[in-house]
Amino acid sequence: MARYPSLRITETPRPPTRGVKASTWRLLLETGMRLIREDGHVPSIAEVAVRADVSRATAYRYFPNRSILITAIVDASLGPVRTYQSTSSDGRERLHELFAKTFPLFKEFEPQMRAAAQLSLEQWALDRAGLLEEEPYRRGHRVRILAHAMEPLVPELPPAVRDRLHHALSVVYGIEPYLVLKDIWGLPDREVERIALWMADALVDAALREAHSHGARKPVAGANGRGRRAPRAAAR
Repeated sequence: MARYPSLRITETPRPPTRGVKASTWRLLLETGMRLIREDGHVPSIAEVAVRADVSRATAYRYFPNRSILITAIVDASLGPVRTYQSTSSDGRERLHELFAKTFPLFKEFEPQMRAAAQLSLEQWALDRAGLLEEEPYRRGHRVRILAHAMEPLVPELPPAVRDRLHHALSVVYGIEPYLVLKDIWGLPDREVERIALWMADALVDAALREAHSHGARKPVAGANGRGRRAPRAAAR
């Protein structure tokens, strides 16, 4: 995240690795995921404790607030994507690989992804009203994930175009297409995935066209060392 110093993301808590603590962690995490599937929202830590038959004090030691809980849940759901490293030297191919790995997980863990978006919106409203009493849930892992996928494209793109593509892809890559294409249009999961990838391809094409157009307008060195513009294409 060195290139994005202003980006604040809720840190994923490190789970215990063995013994009773590890078992209790998994129990609370799995209970939280089950409650989200059943109820459609992020439960309070107290609710998770009751359903897991664990004391509230113990539950709060592992998960101090809902933001930490949902961060752990999303990390458990999307772990393979967050550690994704492509060996391809083609940026478009990397994006296709990333979408192919991610969207089946969005389908499998859709309730958890929706609950994360819901919590973010709920906390935004509470914060504006001065009523937020917990650390807000801050998303943003897609920034690093997309930066890795875009890496081979970077040499071809001016910084402004690169950043615009990065921002645009972050809208397409996530649970957000599901919220629009399934809830409003009633499309099936497979079609959501197709359209999201089609949009990603279209964005890459637009960025490359803009980059090439930008390059064509750059001054080129003349014989006298002064800059001159590249010749215009012949009129049709």
